[in-house]
Amino acid sequence: MSQESIATPVHGRTSDESVTLLIQQYVRPEAIARYEQWLRNIAARDAEFPGHQGVHILRPPPGHNQYSILIRFANTADAERWSTSADRKQLVAEIADAFEREDRLEIQPGIEFWFTPSSPAQRRPAPWKQWLITTSVIWPLTMLIPPLFKPLFAAVPVLGRWGIGHGIIAATIVALVVFVIMPRYVRAVSHWLFES
Repeated sequence: MSQESIATPVHGRTSDESVTLLIQQYVRPEAIARYEQWLRNIAARDAEFPGHQGVHILRPPPGHNQYSILIRFANTADAERWSTSADRKQLVAEIADAFEREDRLEIQPGIEFWFTPSSPAQRRPAPWKQWLITTSVIWPLTMLIPPLFKPLFAAVPVLGRWGIGHGIIAATIVALVVFVIMPRYVRAVSHWLFES
């Protein structure tokens, strides 16, 4: 696998917009245990870089070997700083023989990374499908999450003030969408979502 893999930025986006660095890697079955240890090491290292906002690893189902690593950064410049760093190149060189093919990196704004096809043979989902999936996730959360915070806001009124309470609720919904629901939801409907 090439040690010079560079993330491809999404053009036409502002440099101060929060982004996700999507990394897709195909691991040889006999190297998975070593790769899992390597993942822990590289996740700890990228967390030290400026703008890092969290990492989420999507492991493959049984019988498959594609890992997707989603690393959130404050902006495109921070994502590119990590993806082109000497630290990352050194770590990738240590595990290069564990990969079946060159890894794929792409910088995606917002939640667009969920709708990136895993192979060139697949088509990017139609905009209406992306809208339907996203709405069907966020809609019920906007009904369920606010009532859950009412006891907290009643106990600590400052947290329930206008703006502050909204921010807490929004952050909770976004975290659930990005780290809990979307990975499983998109995988479950992937055949329909990416069909030609």
